[in-house]
Formats: sequence, C-alpha cells, structure tokens
Amino acid sequence: MPLPNQKTYTIEDIYALPDGERAELIDGQIYYMAPPSTTHQRVLNYLNTEINLYIRNKDGKCEVFPAPFSVYPELEGEDIKIYLEPDISVICDKGKLDEKGCHGGPDWIIEIVSPTSKRMDYYTKLSIYRAAGVREYWIVDPMRESITVYDMEHDAAPVIYYFTDKVKASIYDDLEIDFAEVKRLVSGK
Repeated sequence: MPLPNQKTYTIEDIYALPDGERAELIDGQIYYMAPPSTTHQRVLNYLNTEINLYIRNKDGKCEVFPAPFSVYPELEGEDIKIYLEPDISVICDKGKLDEKGCHGGPDWIIEIVSPTSKRMDYYTKLSIYRAAGVREYWIVDPMRESITVYDMEHDAAPVIYYFTDKVKASIYDDLEIDFAEVKRLVSGK
C-alpha cells in the first residue's frame, strides 16, 4: 500500500512562518519548536555568557550565537536543505557567516534538552551535526542534570558529565564550564 502523499517543505516555508513562530526543517519536514522554559533560558544564558566571556578575554576569533540563530548544515549529496536553530553555536570560520546565519557546520554546538526535543537532540541532530563536520556537540539535559559531550573532531566516545562537574570544551585548551553553577541557577538556591 503506498504511503499518503506528504508535502515536502522548503527553506521558503520556514521564512514564511508568522513572526515569533519557530521551527526547524529536516528532510523536507517542518518541526515546530515549543517556547523555551525558564530553566532552559537560565541554562542558555549562563553557558552563552561563559563562552562569550572566555572568547573575549582570550581575544579569540570565534563567535558565539544563542538561539534563535540559523544554521544551514550543508550535507554532501542532500538536495533538500536543512535549517536548524541550535541553542548555542560557536563558529570560528567567519567565511561560513552571512546575514542569514551559518552555512556549514559550526565548530561547537550546544543543545539544551526539553521534554519535547529529546529524540531530536539525542539522535536526529547528532547525526546531522556529525555529517556537517561539527567538531564538538554538547547535549545539556536539565531534567537529568547531565551533559553528554561528543568530541567528534577526535572521534572519541561520548562522555557523560553531571551538574556537579566542570566540563572542558575540547575545541579550546583551557575553557572549563562549572555545571555546579548551572545546578545552582536551575534550583534557584
């Protein structure tokens, strides 16, 4: 029995969404995004600030962009474009940037898991980011108080940390983020 005809969406459909409505495009399908929770925003703000301060204090060449920020992972052999909005993107190659976002894989991506994004963050996006040449991918899960780190540049096995640990970014020599502070922010204590 044939499958029912499914509409294939394009980047133009993403651009045509009403103001304030956020979605991602993968394999011609639109995935709508729920508004972020307060916990999500606290984690995002802390991580974005720590990374930004590190780059600024080191006079670094990379830039950090929090969501909403457009990433177009250009995968070889893909006719249908992919449009993603990672929670945090760190881009070191300024040639990938234009006014629409990042074309190609950022160097480092952080996704903050919500109850509705688990499958997408842990499986679908991991595969896309790996294929797009992302060097490092962190999945921060506030519900589990865990951080799964994929050092894809060195083809290392994923490592799981917790909100009691300091986590080192592999794309930098000396950047460590103290997740005990994230735990304090999330718990409100």
